[in-house]
Amino acid sequence: MLKRFELHNHSTHSDAVITCLELAKHMEKDQVDVLALTDHNTISGHFEMKEILRKHDFHVQAVYGMEITTYYGHILCLNLPCYISWESIDICNPEKIFKACKKAGAISGIAHPFSYGSPFARGCRFEMKVHDFSDIDFIEIFNNPEPLQEVNAPGLKWWEDLCLKGEKLAATAGMDMHDLQDMSMMFSTYLEGEKNGNPEEELDKAIHSLQTWVSKGIILRYKRKQGQWCFWLEETDKPGFKTGNKWLLILRDVREERIYEMTDTGILLSEDAIPKGPVMIIKLFQDSPRLENLVCVSPVMYR
Repeated sequence: MLKRFELHNHSTHSDAVITCLELAKHMEKDQVDVLALTDHNTISGHFEMKEILRKHDFHVQAVYGMEITTYYGHILCLNLPCYISWESIDICNPEKIFKACKKAGAISGIAHPFSYGSPFARGCRFEMKVHDFSDIDFIEIFNNPEPLQEVNAPGLKWWEDLCLKGEKLAATAGMDMHDLQDMSMMFSTYLEGEKNGNPEEELDKAIHSLQTWVSKGIILRYKRKQGQWCFWLEETDKPGFKTGNKWLLILRDVREERIYEMTDTGILLSEDAIPKGPVMIIKLFQDSPRLENLVCVSPVMYR
């Protein structure tokens, strides 16, 4: 089954105006399966959130992490079992902090890489020079509160370009929740899981196998069958999702981008009809191929 993970949220343990209880209730109301608590440079809220979920009859589960917040960029750590010191962050060698996350058993990725920098929001833009992406697990391609064209568009393109160059990076989205925001028509992260399954294990498996969907409410799936590629849609029942008049499938490899119109029942494409590259980006749009109409970014296709 598909599970909806909201992977970037804050509480009054750092700079949010919502308590852990308010955050959990808000996620429960919006039918979120798993929330992540990722306060800035602290894990002090972990125990409180665990107690809240233990005492209340909530459907929502939680994974625990921290947003490492530096002068040169923000790093999301998930499945974090203990505090990781970030004070020795090196703008020329960020690999050290990613290796420290990995050593602790955590998953780590880059949050809102093209966020506004100084003088508007010192440190939010990722300005560190990465030489080796092997210890980076994901990139947050959509940070929902950030401006679409100015911040999220270059973040999405950076992730696409890195994947097309051969880097193995999962894609995630985040609400970056600091207050009780409306989540309808916002991007969430979806992955495969089991009813009553362990969300930390499910997240770890999905991120490391690159099987995450970033979607507003419809999942685009695909598989190869008898010499053809089959693409089809799957509902997620995300509250507030609105459908358009037509669906557009976009496939991009390192050389070209192709657009196909598809129906609610999907589309079958021959090998000759799709780009030939060994790596392919797969996206679903409504009505027109404008970024405002993007609905789903599917796991990268490797051939």
